Amino acid sequence: PFISGCGTFTFLSSAIAAISGLLMGYELGLISGALLQMSSILTLSCKEQEVIVSSLLFGALFASLTGGFLIDRFGRRLAIIIASSLLVVGSLILLPYESYEILIVGRIAIGISISLSSIATCVYIAEIAPQHRRGLLVSLNELMIVIGILFAYISNYAFASISHGWKYMFGLVIPLGALQAIAMYFLPPSPRFLVMKNNDEAARKVLERLRETSDATKELTVIKSSLKDEHQYSFLDLFRSKNNMRARMLVGLTLVFFVQTTGQPNILFYASTVLKSVGFQSNEAASLASTGVGVVKVVSTVPATFFVDQVGSKTFLCIGSSVMAISLVTMGLVNRNIHVNFTKVCRSQSPEDFSLQRPGNFTVTNGSLKDLFASMASTERLSFDIQSPDVARTGELNRTALAGGKSTTGSHMESGEVPVVLKWLSLASLLVYVAAFSIGLGPMSWLVLSEIFPGGIRGRAMALTSSMNWGINLLISLTFLTVSELIGLSWVCFIYTIMSLASLAFVIMFIPETKGCSLEQISMELAKQKYVRTPLCGVSQRREKLVELAKREKEQLY
Repeated sequence: PFISGCGTFTFLSSAIAAISGLLMGYELGLISGALLQMSSILTLSCKEQEVIVSSLLFGALFASLTGGFLIDRFGRRLAIIIASSLLVVGSLILLPYESYEILIVGRIAIGISISLSSIATCVYIAEIAPQHRRGLLVSLNELMIVIGILFAYISNYAFASISHGWKYMFGLVIPLGALQAIAMYFLPPSPRFLVMKNNDEAARKVLERLRETSDATKELTVIKSSLKDEHQYSFLDLFRSKNNMRARMLVGLTLVFFVQTTGQPNILFYASTVLKSVGFQSNEAASLASTGVGVVKVVSTVPATFFVDQVGSKTFLCIGSSVMAISLVTMGLVNRNIHVNFTKVCRSQSPEDFSLQRPGNFTVTNGSLKDLFASMASTERLSFDIQSPDVARTGELNRTALAGGKSTTGSHMESGEVPVVLKWLSLASLLVYVAAFSIGLGPMSWLVLSEIFPGGIRGRAMALTSSMNWGINLLISLTFLTVSELIGLSWVCFIYTIMSLASLAFVIMFIPETKGCSLEQISMELAKQKYVRTPLCGVSQRREKLVELAKREKEQLY
Protein backbone atom coordinates (compact mmCIF):
# COMPACT_ATOMS: atom_id res chain seq x y z
CA PRO A 1 0.00 0.00 0.00
CA PHE A 2 1.10 3.53 -0.82
CA ILE A 3 -0.20 4.86 2.49
CA SER A 4 -1.00 2.47 5.34
CA GLY A 5 -4.48 1.10 4.68
CA CYS A 6 -4.90 2.96 1.40
CA GLY A 7 -4.06 1.32 -1.91
CA THR A 8 -1.86 3.03 -4.51
CA PHE A 9 -4.67 3.12 -7.07
CA THR A 10 -7.13 4.71 -4.60
CA PHE A 11 -4.56 7.36 -3.67
CA LEU A 12 -3.72 8.01 -7.33
CA SER A 13 -7.42 8.35 -8.26
CA SER A 14 -7.98 10.79 -5.38
CA ALA A 15 -4.90 12.83 -6.30
CA ILE A 16 -6.00 13.16 -9.96
CA ALA A 17 -9.50 14.22 -8.86
CA ALA A 18 -7.95 16.70 -6.39
CA ILE A 19 -6.25 18.53 -9.29
CA SER A 20 -9.65 20.28 -9.42
CA GLY A 21 -8.70 21.88 -6.12
CA LEU A 22 -5.39 23.11 -7.53
CA LEU A 23 -7.16 24.64 -10.55
CA MET A 24 -9.82 26.22 -8.31
CA GLY A 25 -7.24 27.78 -5.96
CA TYR A 26 -5.23 29.09 -8.90
CA GLU A 27 -8.26 30.75 -10.52
CA LEU A 28 -9.31 32.32 -7.21
CA GLY A 29 -5.87 33.73 -6.53
CA LEU A 30 -5.20 34.79 -10.09
CA ILE A 31 -7.61 37.67 -10.69
CA SER A 32 -6.06 40.05 -8.16
CA GLY A 33 -2.83 40.22 -10.17
CA ALA A 34 -4.38 39.90 -13.65
CA LEU A 35 -6.86 42.71 -12.97
CA LEU A 36 -4.04 45.19 -12.44
CA GLN A 37 -2.86 44.79 -16.02
CA MET A 38 -6.31 44.41 -17.58
CA SER A 39 -7.70 47.57 -15.94
CA SER A 40 -4.92 49.61 -17.57
CA ILE A 41 -5.06 47.97 -21.03
CA LEU A 42 -8.87 48.04 -21.26
CA THR A 43 -9.26 51.32 -19.26
CA LEU A 44 -11.85 49.71 -16.99
CA SER A 45 -13.94 51.78 -14.59
CA CYS A 46 -14.40 50.65 -10.98
CA LYS A 47 -17.82 49.19 -11.76
CA GLU A 48 -16.46 47.24 -14.76
CA GLN A 49 -13.66 45.79 -12.61
CA GLU A 50 -16.28 44.75 -10.04
CA VAL A 51 -18.31 43.01 -12.76
CA ILE A 52 -15.26 41.11 -14.10
CA VAL A 53 -14.31 39.83 -10.64
CA SER A 54 -17.85 39.00 -9.54
CA SER A 55 -18.67 37.29 -12.87
CA LEU A 56 -16.69 34.26 -11.62
CA LEU A 57 -18.82 34.21 -8.44
CA PHE A 58 -22.07 34.46 -10.41
CA GLY A 59 -20.94 31.54 -12.59
CA ALA A 60 -20.05 29.56 -9.46
CA LEU A 61 -23.40 30.36 -7.84
CA PHE A 62 -25.27 29.25 -10.98
CA ALA A 63 -23.33 25.96 -11.14
CA SER A 64 -23.86 25.23 -7.46
CA LEU A 65 -27.64 25.59 -7.92
CA THR A 66 -27.80 23.30 -10.96
CA GLY A 67 -24.67 21.09 -10.71
CA GLY A 68 -26.06 18.78 -8.02
CA PHE A 69 -28.59 17.28 -10.44
CA LEU A 70 -25.83 16.69 -13.02
CA ILE A 71 -23.65 14.97 -10.40
CA ASP A 72 -26.45 12.68 -9.17
CA ARG A 73 -27.82 11.94 -12.67
CA PHE A 74 -24.65 11.45 -14.76
CA GLY A 75 -22.03 10.66 -12.13
CA ARG A 76 -19.24 12.31 -10.19
CA ARG A 77 -16.44 11.36 -12.59
CA LEU A 78 -18.25 12.72 -15.68
CA ALA A 79 -18.99 15.99 -13.81
CA ILE A 80 -15.24 16.44 -13.11
CA ILE A 81 -14.41 15.76 -16.80
CA ILE A 82 -17.01 18.35 -17.92
CA ALA A 83 -15.71 20.88 -15.35
CA SER A 84 -12.07 20.49 -16.48
CA SER A 85 -13.06 20.82 -20.14
CA LEU A 86 -15.09 23.94 -19.37
CA LEU A 87 -12.10 25.48 -17.55
CA VAL A 88 -9.95 24.90 -20.65
CA VAL A 89 -12.65 26.45 -22.91
CA GLY A 90 -13.13 29.44 -20.56
CA SER A 91 -9.38 30.09 -20.44
CA LEU A 92 -9.02 29.75 -24.23
CA ILE A 93 -11.82 32.31 -24.74
CA LEU A 94 -9.84 34.85 -22.68
CA LEU A 95 -6.53 34.57 -24.54
CA PRO A 96 -7.01 35.86 -28.13
CA TYR A 97 -9.18 38.88 -27.33
CA GLU A 98 -8.76 42.06 -25.32
CA SER A 99 -12.43 42.75 -24.75
CA TYR A 100 -14.42 43.53 -21.60
CA GLU A 101 -17.40 41.42 -22.75
CA ILE A 102 -15.22 38.40 -23.63
CA LEU A 103 -13.54 38.63 -20.21
CA ILE A 104 -16.93 38.37 -18.52
CA VAL A 105 -17.99 35.35 -20.64
CA GLY A 106 -14.67 33.57 -19.96
CA ARG A 107 -14.78 34.24 -16.21
CA ILE A 108 -18.40 33.02 -15.96
CA ALA A 109 -17.38 29.75 -17.71
CA ILE A 110 -14.44 29.37 -15.29
CA GLY A 111 -16.77 30.10 -12.33
CA ILE A 112 -19.18 27.35 -13.44
CA SER A 113 -16.22 24.99 -13.86
CA ILE A 114 -14.61 25.48 -10.43
CA SER A 115 -17.94 25.33 -8.61
CA LEU A 116 -19.03 22.11 -10.34
CA SER A 117 -15.64 20.46 -9.86
CA SER A 118 -15.41 21.44 -6.17
CA ILE A 119 -18.71 19.66 -5.39
CA ALA A 120 -18.05 16.62 -7.62
CA THR A 121 -14.47 16.12 -6.39
CA CYS A 122 -15.41 16.02 -2.68
CA VAL A 123 -18.22 13.52 -3.36
CA TYR A 124 -16.08 11.35 -5.71
CA ILE A 125 -13.13 11.10 -3.30
CA ALA A 126 -15.39 10.43 -0.28
CA GLU A 127 -17.08 7.58 -2.16
CA ILE A 128 -13.93 5.82 -3.41
CA ALA A 129 -11.92 6.20 -0.17
CA PRO A 130 -11.69 3.46 2.49
CA GLN A 131 -13.44 4.62 5.69
CA HIS A 132 -10.25 4.93 7.81
CA ARG A 133 -8.52 7.07 5.14
CA ARG A 134 -11.47 9.16 3.93
CA GLY A 135 -10.48 12.23 5.97
CA LEU A 136 -6.97 12.27 4.53
CA LEU A 137 -8.10 11.85 0.92
CA VAL A 138 -11.00 14.36 1.01
CA SER A 139 -8.77 16.94 2.77
CA LEU A 140 -6.26 16.46 -0.04
CA ASN A 141 -8.62 18.61 -2.15
CA GLU A 142 -8.37 21.52 0.33
CA LEU A 143 -4.58 21.15 0.43
CA MET A 144 -4.52 21.42 -3.38
CA ILE A 145 -6.72 24.58 -3.22
CA VAL A 146 -4.25 26.41 -0.95
CA ILE A 147 -1.31 25.23 -3.09
CA GLY A 148 -3.19 26.59 -6.13
CA ILE A 149 -3.64 29.97 -4.39
CA LEU A 150 0.09 30.06 -3.62
CA PHE A 151 0.95 29.26 -7.26
CA ALA A 152 -1.39 32.07 -8.34
CA TYR A 153 0.48 34.60 -6.16
CA ILE A 154 3.82 33.44 -7.52
CA SER A 155 2.41 33.72 -11.07
CA ASN A 156 1.07 37.24 -10.31
CA TYR A 157 4.56 38.40 -9.34
CA ALA A 158 6.35 36.51 -12.12
CA PHE A 159 4.24 38.09 -14.89
CA ALA A 160 3.52 41.49 -13.28
CA SER A 161 6.10 43.40 -15.32
CA ILE A 162 5.74 41.39 -18.56
CA SER A 163 3.71 42.88 -21.40
CA HIS A 164 0.31 41.11 -21.57
CA GLY A 165 1.40 39.03 -18.58
CA TRP A 166 -2.25 38.38 -17.68
CA LYS A 167 -2.58 36.17 -20.78
CA TYR A 168 0.24 33.94 -19.49
CA MET A 169 -1.46 33.85 -16.07
CA PHE A 170 -4.76 32.64 -17.57
CA GLY A 171 -3.04 30.31 -20.05
CA LEU A 172 -0.99 28.33 -17.49
CA VAL A 173 -4.01 26.25 -16.37
CA ILE A 174 -4.95 25.06 -19.88
CA PRO A 175 -2.53 22.07 -20.13
CA LEU A 176 -3.27 20.97 -16.55
CA GLY A 177 -7.05 21.17 -17.06
CA ALA A 178 -6.80 19.17 -20.30
CA LEU A 179 -4.56 16.54 -18.65
CA GLN A 180 -7.02 16.11 -15.77
CA ALA A 181 -9.97 15.65 -18.13
CA ILE A 182 -8.05 12.94 -20.04
CA ALA A 183 -6.79 11.19 -16.86
CA MET A 184 -10.28 11.18 -15.27
CA TYR A 185 -11.63 9.38 -18.36
CA PHE A 186 -9.38 6.39 -17.52
CA LEU A 187 -10.33 6.32 -13.82
CA PRO A 188 -13.29 4.24 -12.56
CA PRO A 189 -16.67 5.78 -11.68
CA SER A 190 -17.64 5.89 -8.00
CA PRO A 191 -18.74 2.37 -6.88
CA ARG A 192 -21.65 3.90 -4.95
CA PHE A 193 -22.84 5.70 -8.09
CA LEU A 194 -22.68 2.40 -10.03
CA VAL A 195 -24.82 0.69 -7.35
CA MET A 196 -27.30 3.59 -7.58
CA LYS A 197 -27.53 2.85 -11.32
CA ASN A 198 -28.08 -0.90 -10.59
CA ASN A 199 -24.71 -1.86 -12.07
CA ASP A 200 -23.59 -4.13 -9.21
CA GLU A 201 -21.07 -6.20 -11.17
CA ALA A 202 -19.16 -3.12 -12.36
CA ALA A 203 -19.26 -1.71 -8.80
CA ARG A 204 -17.74 -4.95 -7.43
CA LYS A 205 -14.89 -4.84 -9.97
CA VAL A 206 -14.19 -1.16 -9.16
CA LEU A 207 -14.14 -1.91 -5.41
CA GLU A 208 -11.76 -4.84 -5.92
CA ARG A 209 -9.44 -2.60 -7.92
CA LEU A 210 -9.62 0.27 -5.39
CA ARG A 211 -9.14 -1.97 -2.33
CA GLU A 212 -6.55 -4.21 -4.05
CA THR A 213 -8.44 -7.34 -2.97
CA SER A 214 -9.89 -10.32 -4.82
CA ASP A 215 -13.22 -10.19 -2.99
CA ALA A 216 -15.10 -6.97 -2.20
CA THR A 217 -18.49 -8.67 -1.74
CA LYS A 218 -18.80 -7.65 1.93
CA GLU A 219 -18.31 -3.91 1.27
CA LEU A 220 -20.58 -4.10 -1.79
CA THR A 221 -23.36 -5.72 0.29
CA VAL A 222 -23.13 -2.90 2.88
CA ILE A 223 -23.30 -0.25 0.14
CA LYS A 224 -26.27 -1.97 -1.54
CA SER A 225 -28.27 -2.32 1.67
CA SER A 226 -27.58 1.31 2.52
CA LEU A 227 -28.46 2.66 -0.93
CA LYS A 228 -31.54 0.46 -1.42
CA ASP A 229 -33.92 3.20 -0.26
CA GLU A 230 -31.63 6.21 -0.56
CA HIS A 231 -31.88 6.76 -4.31
CA GLN A 232 -35.63 7.27 -3.87
CA TYR A 233 -34.95 10.67 -2.25
CA SER A 234 -36.29 13.72 -4.04
CA PHE A 235 -34.76 17.20 -3.73
CA LEU A 236 -37.63 18.33 -1.46
CA ASP A 237 -36.80 15.52 0.98
CA LEU A 238 -33.79 17.62 2.04
CA PHE A 239 -36.28 19.92 3.81
CA ARG A 240 -38.44 17.18 5.40
CA SER A 241 -38.05 15.44 8.74
CA LYS A 242 -37.74 11.99 7.12
CA ASN A 243 -34.47 10.36 8.29
CA ASN A 244 -33.47 13.65 9.98
CA MET A 245 -32.80 15.15 6.53
CA ARG A 246 -33.94 18.64 7.56
CA ALA A 247 -31.63 18.59 10.58
CA ARG A 248 -28.70 17.38 8.44
CA MET A 249 -29.38 20.11 5.87
CA LEU A 250 -29.50 22.80 8.56
CA VAL A 251 -26.19 21.57 9.98
CA GLY A 252 -24.60 21.72 6.50
CA LEU A 253 -25.95 25.21 5.72
CA THR A 254 -24.95 26.60 9.13
CA LEU A 255 -21.44 25.21 8.74
CA VAL A 256 -20.86 27.00 5.40
CA PHE A 257 -22.45 30.13 6.90
CA PHE A 258 -19.69 30.15 9.54
CA VAL A 259 -16.98 29.46 6.92
CA GLN A 260 -17.86 32.85 5.39
CA THR A 261 -18.95 34.93 8.40
CA THR A 262 -15.81 34.30 10.46
CA GLY A 263 -14.16 36.76 8.06
CA GLN A 264 -11.40 34.79 6.37
CA PRO A 265 -12.06 36.04 2.80
CA ASN A 266 -12.21 39.72 3.75
CA ILE A 267 -9.57 39.92 6.48
CA LEU A 268 -7.14 38.28 4.06
CA PHE A 269 -8.00 40.82 1.37
CA TYR A 270 -6.79 43.48 3.78
CA ALA A 271 -3.68 41.57 4.83
CA SER A 272 -1.18 43.96 3.32
CA THR A 273 -3.31 47.06 4.02
CA VAL A 274 -3.39 46.11 7.71
CA LEU A 275 0.33 45.32 7.73
CA LYS A 276 1.22 48.58 5.98
CA SER A 277 -0.93 50.54 8.40
CA VAL A 278 0.95 49.02 11.33
CA GLY A 279 4.35 49.97 9.99
CA PHE A 280 5.34 47.37 7.36
CA GLN A 281 5.86 49.97 4.63
CA SER A 282 8.64 48.21 2.76
CA ASN A 283 8.90 45.32 0.32
CA GLU A 284 8.50 42.79 3.14
CA ALA A 285 4.84 43.80 3.56
CA ALA A 286 4.00 43.27 -0.10
CA SER A 287 5.66 39.85 -0.30
CA LEU A 288 4.31 38.67 3.05
CA ALA A 289 0.71 39.66 2.34
CA SER A 290 0.54 37.45 -0.72
CA THR A 291 3.15 34.71 -1.00
CA GLY A 292 3.90 34.63 2.74
CA VAL A 293 0.28 34.19 3.78
CA GLY A 294 -0.10 31.62 0.98
CA VAL A 295 2.80 29.62 2.44
CA VAL A 296 1.22 29.74 5.93
CA LYS A 297 -2.06 28.40 4.47
CA VAL A 298 -0.26 25.50 2.78
CA VAL A 299 1.93 24.63 5.80
CA SER A 300 -1.01 24.62 8.24
CA THR A 301 -3.30 22.61 5.94
CA VAL A 302 -0.74 19.76 5.77
CA PRO A 303 -1.07 18.50 9.40
CA ALA A 304 -4.87 18.82 9.21
CA THR A 305 -4.86 16.65 6.07
CA PHE A 306 -2.61 13.91 7.41
CA PHE A 307 -3.93 13.63 10.99
CA VAL A 308 -7.67 14.11 10.47
CA ASP A 309 -8.34 10.34 10.49
CA GLN A 310 -6.60 9.95 13.87
CA VAL A 311 -7.76 13.19 15.55
CA GLY A 312 -11.20 13.62 13.93
CA SER A 313 -12.74 16.51 12.00
CA LYS A 314 -14.78 17.74 15.00
CA THR A 315 -11.63 18.19 17.13
CA PHE A 316 -9.91 20.16 14.36
CA LEU A 317 -13.02 22.35 13.92
CA CYS A 318 -13.02 23.13 17.67
CA ILE A 319 -9.29 23.94 17.76
CA GLY A 320 -9.55 26.10 14.62
CA SER A 321 -12.54 28.15 15.84
CA SER A 322 -10.99 28.71 19.31
CA VAL A 323 -7.63 29.88 17.95
CA MET A 324 -9.37 32.10 15.34
CA ALA A 325 -11.34 33.84 18.13
CA ILE A 326 -8.16 34.50 20.17
CA SER A 327 -6.20 35.84 17.16
CA LEU A 328 -9.13 38.05 16.02
CA VAL A 329 -9.44 39.63 19.49
CA THR A 330 -5.69 40.34 19.43
CA MET A 331 -5.95 41.83 15.92
CA GLY A 332 -8.91 44.00 16.96
CA LEU A 333 -7.14 45.33 20.09
CA VAL A 334 -3.91 46.04 18.17
CA ASN A 335 -5.78 47.94 15.43
CA ARG A 336 -7.69 49.90 18.10
CA ASN A 337 -4.40 51.14 19.55
CA ILE A 338 -2.89 51.95 16.18
CA HIS A 339 -5.87 53.91 14.82
CA VAL A 340 -5.90 52.53 11.30
CA ASN A 341 -7.24 55.11 8.86
CA PHE A 342 -8.57 53.54 5.66
CA THR A 343 -9.14 55.79 2.69
CA LYS A 344 -11.49 54.81 -0.09
CA VAL A 345 -10.12 51.86 -1.96
CA CYS A 346 -11.63 52.68 -5.28
CA ARG A 347 -12.63 56.03 -6.70
CA SER A 348 -15.05 56.14 -9.58
CA GLN A 349 -13.12 57.59 -12.47
CA SER A 350 -14.34 59.10 -15.70
CA PRO A 351 -12.86 58.11 -19.08
CA GLU A 352 -11.01 61.45 -19.05
CA ASP A 353 -9.07 60.30 -15.97
CA PHE A 354 -8.01 57.20 -17.82
CA SER A 355 -6.66 59.18 -20.75
CA LEU A 356 -4.26 60.80 -18.29
CA GLN A 357 -3.13 57.51 -16.81
CA ARG A 358 0.02 55.75 -17.90
CA PRO A 359 0.52 51.98 -17.99
CA GLY A 360 1.41 50.90 -14.48
CA ASN A 361 -1.10 53.24 -12.86
CA PHE A 362 -3.77 50.88 -11.67
CA THR A 363 -6.87 51.06 -9.55
CA VAL A 364 -8.23 47.99 -7.80
CA THR A 365 -11.85 47.86 -6.79
CA ASN A 366 -13.70 46.47 -3.86
CA GLY A 367 -14.89 43.99 -6.47
CA SER A 368 -11.64 42.12 -5.78
CA LEU A 369 -13.10 41.34 -2.39
CA LYS A 370 -15.53 39.05 -4.09
CA ASP A 371 -12.77 36.74 -5.14
CA LEU A 372 -13.02 34.68 -1.96
CA PHE A 373 -9.79 34.46 0.04
CA ALA A 374 -7.69 34.96 -3.06
CA SER A 375 -7.49 38.71 -3.33
CA MET A 376 -5.01 39.37 -0.56
CA ALA A 377 -2.25 39.76 -3.13
CA SER A 378 -3.76 42.86 -4.64
CA THR A 379 -3.94 45.18 -1.69
CA GLU A 380 -0.33 46.28 -1.76
CA ARG A 381 -1.12 47.74 -5.17
CA LEU A 382 -4.21 49.75 -4.18
CA SER A 383 -4.40 53.39 -5.12
CA PHE A 384 -5.27 55.47 -2.07
CA ASP A 385 -6.97 58.84 -2.31
CA ILE A 386 -4.50 61.53 -3.21
CA GLN A 387 -5.34 65.16 -2.64
CA SER A 388 -3.04 66.61 -5.30
CA PRO A 389 -4.25 66.30 -8.90
CA ASP A 390 -0.69 65.91 -10.09
CA VAL A 391 -0.74 62.91 -12.43
CA ALA A 392 2.99 62.29 -12.26
CA ARG A 393 2.72 61.90 -8.50
CA THR A 394 -0.16 59.44 -8.92
CA GLY A 395 1.85 57.34 -11.35
CA GLU A 396 4.88 57.46 -9.05
CA LEU A 397 2.81 56.30 -6.07
CA ASN A 398 1.42 53.35 -7.98
CA ARG A 399 4.80 52.31 -9.34
CA THR A 400 6.20 52.52 -5.82
CA ALA A 401 3.29 50.50 -4.45
CA LEU A 402 3.75 47.87 -7.17
CA ALA A 403 7.42 47.56 -6.35
CA GLY A 404 6.48 47.31 -2.70
CA GLY A 405 8.83 50.17 -1.94
CA LYS A 406 8.51 52.92 0.63
CA SER A 407 6.49 55.96 -0.23
CA THR A 408 5.25 58.85 1.85
CA THR A 409 2.95 60.04 -0.94
CA GLY A 410 -0.61 58.93 -0.29
CA SER A 411 0.36 57.28 2.98
CA HIS A 412 -2.63 56.29 5.03
CA MET A 413 -0.95 56.34 8.43
CA GLU A 414 -2.12 59.21 10.57
CA SER A 415 1.16 60.18 12.20
CA GLY A 416 4.10 58.82 14.14
CA GLU A 417 5.98 55.55 14.06
CA VAL A 418 4.18 52.39 15.17
CA PRO A 419 5.70 50.68 18.24
CA VAL A 420 7.67 47.61 17.21
CA VAL A 421 5.76 45.34 19.63
CA LEU A 422 2.36 46.27 18.12
CA LYS A 423 3.75 45.93 14.62
CA TRP A 424 4.90 42.33 15.17
CA LEU A 425 1.86 41.44 17.30
CA SER A 426 -0.42 42.46 14.42
CA LEU A 427 1.58 40.34 11.99
CA ALA A 428 1.66 37.33 14.33
CA SER A 429 -2.10 37.47 15.03
CA LEU A 430 -2.88 37.67 11.29
CA LEU A 431 -0.71 34.62 10.53
CA VAL A 432 -2.14 32.63 13.46
CA TYR A 433 -5.65 33.50 12.24
CA VAL A 434 -4.84 32.25 8.72
CA ALA A 435 -3.31 29.05 10.14
CA ALA A 436 -6.32 28.41 12.43
CA PHE A 437 -8.74 28.68 9.51
CA SER A 438 -6.56 26.33 7.46
CA ILE A 439 -6.68 23.52 10.07
CA GLY A 440 -10.34 24.03 11.01
CA LEU A 441 -13.16 25.52 8.95
CA GLY A 442 -11.10 25.49 5.71
CA PRO A 443 -10.71 21.74 5.09
CA MET A 444 -12.95 20.18 7.77
CA SER A 445 -16.26 21.77 6.80
CA TRP A 446 -16.13 20.17 3.33
CA LEU A 447 -15.12 16.81 4.79
CA VAL A 448 -18.15 16.86 7.14
CA LEU A 449 -20.46 17.90 4.26
CA SER A 450 -19.25 15.02 2.08
CA GLU A 451 -20.10 12.57 4.90
CA ILE A 452 -23.43 13.55 6.49
CA PHE A 453 -25.78 13.18 3.49
CA PRO A 454 -27.11 9.89 2.01
CA GLY A 455 -25.46 8.75 -1.24
CA GLY A 456 -28.59 9.03 -3.38
CA ILE A 457 -28.93 12.75 -2.75
CA ARG A 458 -25.36 13.66 -1.75
CA GLY A 459 -24.64 15.59 -4.96
CA ARG A 460 -27.73 17.80 -4.65
CA ALA A 461 -27.20 18.38 -0.91
CA MET A 462 -23.56 19.40 -1.49
CA ALA A 463 -24.67 21.68 -4.34
CA LEU A 464 -27.20 23.42 -2.10
CA THR A 465 -24.63 24.04 0.66
CA SER A 466 -22.13 25.18 -1.97
CA SER A 467 -24.61 27.73 -3.39
CA MET A 468 -25.12 29.07 0.16
CA ASN A 469 -21.33 29.36 0.44
CA TRP A 470 -20.94 31.35 -2.81
CA GLY A 471 -24.06 33.45 -2.12
CA ILE A 472 -23.00 34.56 1.38
CA ASN A 473 -19.49 35.26 0.11
CA LEU A 474 -20.92 37.53 -2.58
CA LEU A 475 -23.15 39.35 -0.06
CA ILE A 476 -20.41 39.85 2.56
CA SER A 477 -17.90 40.96 -0.06
CA LEU A 478 -20.29 43.57 -1.41
CA THR A 479 -20.87 45.09 2.05
CA PHE A 480 -17.45 44.66 3.74
CA LEU A 481 -15.91 47.97 2.63
CA THR A 482 -18.97 49.98 3.68
CA VAL A 483 -19.08 48.30 7.09
CA SER A 484 -15.33 48.83 7.63
CA GLU A 485 -15.65 52.54 6.87
CA LEU A 486 -18.68 52.87 9.17
CA ILE A 487 -17.45 51.07 12.30
CA GLY A 488 -13.68 50.67 11.78
CA LEU A 489 -11.55 47.56 11.24
CA SER A 490 -11.11 46.78 14.96
CA TRP A 491 -14.89 46.42 15.45
CA VAL A 492 -15.08 44.25 12.30
CA CYS A 493 -12.48 41.97 13.97
CA PHE A 494 -14.59 41.86 17.16
CA ILE A 495 -17.70 40.89 15.15
CA TYR A 496 -15.71 38.10 13.50
CA THR A 497 -14.57 37.01 17.00
CA ILE A 498 -18.21 36.62 18.08
CA MET A 499 -18.92 34.58 14.92
CA SER A 500 -15.88 32.33 15.63
CA LEU A 501 -17.13 31.68 19.19
CA ALA A 502 -20.63 30.99 17.83
CA SER A 503 -19.15 28.50 15.34
CA LEU A 504 -17.27 26.79 18.22
CA ALA A 505 -20.52 26.39 20.20
CA PHE A 506 -22.31 25.11 17.08
CA VAL A 507 -19.59 22.53 16.35
CA ILE A 508 -19.60 21.23 19.94
CA MET A 509 -23.40 20.89 20.03
CA PHE A 510 -24.36 19.77 16.52
CA ILE A 511 -21.45 18.35 14.51
CA PRO A 512 -21.09 14.56 14.87
CA GLU A 513 -17.63 12.98 15.15
CA THR A 514 -17.35 10.64 12.16
CA LYS A 515 -13.76 9.34 12.28
CA GLY A 516 -13.45 5.62 11.58
CA CYS A 517 -17.04 5.28 10.27
CA SER A 518 -18.08 4.16 6.81
CA LEU A 519 -20.41 6.49 4.87
CA GLU A 520 -23.15 3.88 5.32
CA GLN A 521 -22.67 3.76 9.11
CA ILE A 522 -22.80 7.56 9.32
CA SER A 523 -25.99 7.74 7.26
CA MET A 524 -27.71 5.01 9.28
CA GLU A 525 -26.80 6.59 12.63
CA LEU A 526 -27.87 10.08 11.57
CA ALA A 527 -31.16 8.75 10.20
CA LYS A 528 -32.26 7.14 13.48
CA GLN A 529 -31.06 9.54 16.14
CA LYS A 530 -30.64 13.21 16.86
CA TYR A 531 -27.17 14.71 16.56
CA VAL A 532 -25.14 13.64 19.59
CA ARG A 533 -21.80 14.75 20.96
CA THR A 534 -20.40 11.24 21.17
CA PRO A 535 -18.64 9.76 18.13
CA LEU A 536 -21.20 8.10 15.86
CA CYS A 537 -19.25 4.89 15.42
CA GLY A 538 -18.63 4.82 19.16
CA VAL A 539 -22.40 4.67 19.65
CA SER A 540 -22.90 1.84 17.14
CA GLN A 541 -19.84 -0.09 18.35
CA ARG A 542 -21.01 0.07 21.97
CA ARG A 543 -24.44 -1.12 20.84
CA GLU A 544 -22.84 -4.08 19.00
CA LYS A 545 -20.78 -4.97 22.11
CA LEU A 546 -23.94 -4.95 24.26
CA VAL A 547 -25.70 -7.28 21.78
CA GLU A 548 -22.67 -9.62 21.83
CA LEU A 549 -22.61 -9.67 25.65
CA ALA A 550 -26.34 -10.44 25.74
CA LYS A 551 -25.82 -13.36 23.30
CA ARG A 552 -22.98 -14.79 25.42
CA GLU A 553 -25.09 -14.59 28.57
CA LYS A 554 -27.90 -16.47 26.81
CA GLU A 555 -25.44 -19.16 25.63
CA GLN A 556 -24.12 -19.57 29.16
CA LEU A 557 -27.67 -19.86 30.55
CA TYR A 558 -28.58 -22.64 28.13
